[in-house]
Amino acid sequence: MTPPSKPRIPAGIWVLGFVSLLMDISSEMIHSLLPMFMVGSLGVSVFMVGLIEGLAEATALIVKIFSGALSDYIGRRKGLAVLGYAMGAFTKPLFAIASGAGLIITARLLDRVGKGIRGAPRDALVADIAPPEVRGAAFGLRQSLDTVGAFTGPLLAVGLMLLWANDFRAVFWVAVIPGLLSVLLLLIGVKEPERPQAAPRSNPISRANLRRLGAAYWWVVVIGALFTLARFSEAFLVLKAAQTGVAMALVPLVMVAMNLVYAASAYPFGWLSDRVSHAKLLVLGTLVLIAADLVLASGSDTTTLLLGIALWGIHMGMTQGLLATMVADTAPADLRGTAFGMFNLVSGLALLVASVMAGWLWDTQGASATFEGGAVLALLALLALALRPASLQKGTA
Repeated sequence: MTPPSKPRIPAGIWVLGFVSLLMDISSEMIHSLLPMFMVGSLGVSVFMVGLIEGLAEATALIVKIFSGALSDYIGRRKGLAVLGYAMGAFTKPLFAIASGAGLIITARLLDRVGKGIRGAPRDALVADIAPPEVRGAAFGLRQSLDTVGAFTGPLLAVGLMLLWANDFRAVFWVAVIPGLLSVLLLLIGVKEPERPQAAPRSNPISRANLRRLGAAYWWVVVIGALFTLARFSEAFLVLKAAQTGVAMALVPLVMVAMNLVYAASAYPFGWLSDRVSHAKLLVLGTLVLIAADLVLASGSDTTTLLLGIALWGIHMGMTQGLLATMVADTAPADLRGTAFGMFNLVSGLALLVASVMAGWLWDTQGASATFEGGAVLALLALLALALRPASLQKGTA
């Protein structure tokens, strides 16, 4: 008798993926140029770039705990996601009119607050919509489409920089358009499933509810934080490309290459995570990150740079959707928003530390020390995986 086939990925997952794609086009058109704009046009130090990037990303991840908990409390996800995407879209013009680091910091933080508001409710919405049998594939698909936007944005930025003679501000204005389209698509294209109210509402981040998350979930949080420490802001990939001698207008192609590999690998590894041990995939992903760091630390030519960036993209494809799937699998359904938010709170603090540390190493010891430090921290992540409890294992150990 032929075994029953797994259910298909619902249409809502595809729509959420294209919403992410459009917003990432908008964001990456700006972020792929922003380090050069800050250092070259505004005179900001590389240490300050690391600090701004760390604060921005940490802000987004810290806000997720509150938006995720709020989505659990009210029992709805979509409204918060719309608010977050709208904030991201409407802060884009601030980059175009900035004349100093102050407005850049303001715009970056507000943009990341929007990301924080939408992140945990959106991830919980993916888990709510997708059947458990295809949850890994669903997260992989959304991440893959998101990453298509992440390499399309820099590609558009390169073309417009060449067309408009390195006019950063003109490119930043164009980035407003896909951001607004993402908000419109989310409003009209996603129907949130009804969630039965099985119990009276309670504070999702109360001590009793946090205890319900369980040891397996908290171990995922620890592992995610270690991965974040080992993988600092991608702004340093852009700066490494500029140091290698890549022409200014072509530097965003670094992010195109990384995200192209990321997009191509995210769905296949998400599909694979529904069938094999999560722990084995994480170990393999960590080894790939160590290889990427060592290649980037040792190389000073374009070929080595591209190899390191390709390995970085494979690591991202192997681990990002997988960690999201592990959060969804280890958290109760009614606390998924809180679970994603708490996971990202801890990761956000780790990212702040990692980006500041990377900027300090770059300024004081050079680019190689930055990536060598990342490799050492990735080894710590491997150690944590070796000490994982049996409850984290799935399928073949």
